[in-house]
Amino acid sequence: MALTKQIMGSSLLERSLFVPSSPSSLLNQTRLLVPSENKRVVRVRKDAKFPVAAISEDLVKGSSSSSSSSSSSSSSSSSSSVSAEKPVKFKVRAVITVRNKIKEDLKETIVKHIDALTDRIGRNVVLELVSTEIDPKTKAAKKSNEAVLKDWSKKSNLKVERVNYTAEFIIDSNFGEPGAITVTNKHQKEFFLESITIEGFASGAVHFPCNSWVQARKDHPAKRIFFSNKPYLPGDTPSGLRLLREKELRNLRGDGKGVRNLSDRIYDYDIYNDLGNPDKGIEFARPNLGGSDMYPYPRRCRTGREPSDTDMYAESRVEKPLPMYVPRDERFEESKQNTFSVKRLKAVLHNLIPGLKASLSASNQDFNEFSDVDGLYSEGLLIKLGLQDDVLKKIPFVSKIQESSQGLLKYDTPKIISKDKFAWLRDDEFARQAIAGVNPVSIEKLKVFPPVSKLDPQIYGPQESALKEEHILSQLNGMTVQEAINENKLFMIDYHDIYLPFLEGINALDGRKSYATRTIFFCTPRGTLKPVAIELSLPFAGPSSRSKRVVTPPVDATTNWMWMLAKAHVCSNDAGVHQLVNHWLRTHANLEPFILAAHRQLSAMHPIYKLLDPHMRYTLEINALARQSLINADGIIENCFTPGRYAMEISSSAYKNFWRFDMDSLPADLIRRGMAVPDPTQPHGLKLTLEDYPYAADGILIWSAIEDWVRTYVNHYYPHSSLICNDKELQAWYSESINVGHADLRHESWWPTLNNSEDLVSILSILIWNASAQHAALNFGQYPYGGYVPNRPPLTRRLIPEESDPEYASFLADPQKYYLNALPSLLQATKFMAVVDTLSTHSPDEEYLGERQQPSIWSGDAEIIEAFYDFSAKVRQIEKVIDSRNLDRSLRNRCGAGVLPYELLAPSSEPGVTCRGVPNSVST
Repeated sequence: MALTKQIMGSSLLERSLFVPSSPSSLLNQTRLLVPSENKRVVRVRKDAKFPVAAISEDLVKGSSSSSSSSSSSSSSSSSSSVSAEKPVKFKVRAVITVRNKIKEDLKETIVKHIDALTDRIGRNVVLELVSTEIDPKTKAAKKSNEAVLKDWSKKSNLKVERVNYTAEFIIDSNFGEPGAITVTNKHQKEFFLESITIEGFASGAVHFPCNSWVQARKDHPAKRIFFSNKPYLPGDTPSGLRLLREKELRNLRGDGKGVRNLSDRIYDYDIYNDLGNPDKGIEFARPNLGGSDMYPYPRRCRTGREPSDTDMYAESRVEKPLPMYVPRDERFEESKQNTFSVKRLKAVLHNLIPGLKASLSASNQDFNEFSDVDGLYSEGLLIKLGLQDDVLKKIPFVSKIQESSQGLLKYDTPKIISKDKFAWLRDDEFARQAIAGVNPVSIEKLKVFPPVSKLDPQIYGPQESALKEEHILSQLNGMTVQEAINENKLFMIDYHDIYLPFLEGINALDGRKSYATRTIFFCTPRGTLKPVAIELSLPFAGPSSRSKRVVTPPVDATTNWMWMLAKAHVCSNDAGVHQLVNHWLRTHANLEPFILAAHRQLSAMHPIYKLLDPHMRYTLEINALARQSLINADGIIENCFTPGRYAMEISSSAYKNFWRFDMDSLPADLIRRGMAVPDPTQPHGLKLTLEDYPYAADGILIWSAIEDWVRTYVNHYYPHSSLICNDKELQAWYSESINVGHADLRHESWWPTLNNSEDLVSILSILIWNASAQHAALNFGQYPYGGYVPNRPPLTRRLIPEESDPEYASFLADPQKYYLNALPSLLQATKFMAVVDTLSTHSPDEEYLGERQQPSIWSGDAEIIEAFYDFSAKVRQIEKVIDSRNLDRSLRNRCGAGVLPYELLAPSSEPGVTCRGVPNSVST
């Protein structure tokens, strides 16, 4: 009650207008409102942030006893006499929580003041309660009177994040349980409705978690519908809510026509036909991805924009700073947007200033010494570029920025060089990052030596590798190659087949030179890896061509620089596959169809929607931003990564030839790569082939926790397989995700079926794993590892010179300069660093695995709330295990002198670039 008083100003029980005039009528009223005796009333946990029921069980008991004598005569009457009584009207109150926008522009401030004035004369916010029951007279759902949200004008200027408003409803005692509430916004401006709590029912407070923007009626005339937190399978939907459930889903699907407005809440599909900009020039045209055999791809959110002027099949572009359409509730909230804005300013400065310098100098600057790279962190970009007083005076706005924001012009020191500046040079660190770096999902056990290509030999030349036993035999501690394979000592990262089909085009681009690489690793007796050979392949040019070469660990100064260049090419290959396949395709693009289908086919009341909800947050927005400036023609990826204009074609090829949904569970992926084998004697049913594999060791803990939580959840709602088969919304969601969202691969036999609870547990676990832990492992180490470009160059500009090459002499004369000139230029490096800095940043409003908005009331099912708290506790325990592993000196791939601990799967994090933290969803 104290909490209720604090939020509302006074308790409902202190207001006589909420209590009927006579005790007997109260008794009759409560008989109609209180749950049956064999049902337990679940109390909200102590940490609940919302008011509790306004009429308590004690009040009901007290009223019962006080009226026992006066009602003794009527108690002998038949029960029908009670129900025949005229329903009693009584009041209930709503507490409406609205989240304010902290920073407003002038237009928003003016409109807010206008709304405050007009609210007093009837242009206000109106709510209406909808019962779960049907009115036998009207054959429609029972509804309350319309109630006006109070005191908007008085509270509109409060400078706080959240404001609580109230509204009062008059309802009949036979109203039943409220299941939905409609909201009409007669103001000029949208507002963010966080939640509504209804108090006054004897059964307890009724919660409506909303978390949605409510648009002005002038823009969207229809009433907004919000359902209570009580979950219902479609077949269990109360009669009063069935039509509303169907209506809300129709609203979200739209009709597939027209241009989407930024205020719309419509979820629909389209192909990736907006990456190119043919109107800007033929060099900016790009193939449409999706809808063809040549370029299959998942679907993205439809915007409905008009086609471009020069290509009717390409959608017209929307360039920054104009926003791309995503459904309104998918847009970043304010604190997230502010984090991106600060990082974007930093990126703009870092891109602008080198561009200014380039226009003032004869040529774009390269790194010529390692000290040039170091200067980006110690001296700042302006000094590094020589943009000092004489130049800055000619560019006043840059001078002003320099004076006020010098911190923006320096880069933070990446973690990879913070503990050991030279660690990246060592072979053991190069190998360690294959299992504990930012892309630990490409390494596989070597099963056949030499490895064999699967590409068509008629097109791409002989399938045989140039690797021979003599290349690696001296590195195997006395073993033969076959013995090392049999004892699980040899591993490989193989980018041959994914790169070779595109190399001819890539190497014809200005400033791009690359190989298709294979790297062989040997596991030492201490459990660490060391690279023993790198195969470098170029396009096949005939029987006499030397299209393949093998580089082995160095024996002198010259071969040392050759080896460093070979490792740089491996890292460049790895950076491209990491970004275009493992990160973007697997955790961003492939999830989008499942998210679109969830909003279109699963009601907000559906328990599976409630489970998935936190794992869908912000993904459509970040993917739209990627289409706008990252993966588009002449975007960051094309500018800063080796594949250039062929980047998204590589991603499409990987989708066609390598990706399988059923292999996206962690256990299946590890087994497929030979990095684990099934073992029922192990705690999680798997035995790792490489015991000290930090990503896999930590990941299996999180995977198992997710799977256990999902299994508990699914079995609670689907005790019988028939319930899954007969759940029309669930089946429509999964079917649409595949047949529409992944239409180009819909006929593949590997798609899991959805016939029983274990099928559903597997599908949901894969989605949640990829949205949370898998994405975190691939994303939040990008700046800590890639921010120092020599450690992980995203592109290469020179091949390794042969003795017969003209540039071999310059390589011998100054190998450091040759090496650095083979890496990205200064402009390319600073662009890349600024972007991965943004992508590696946690925003202040990040929700981590085991957390939820409104944790006590996101579901009205008490057993599920308890199960979620158990899951949260398990996640916290996993974090402690990970912390202890990072202090275990026997685990040399995560603990040692200058070795970075492996924290990318540690669940929690502070805001900023921390190289740790597992958010619920793909939001960066």
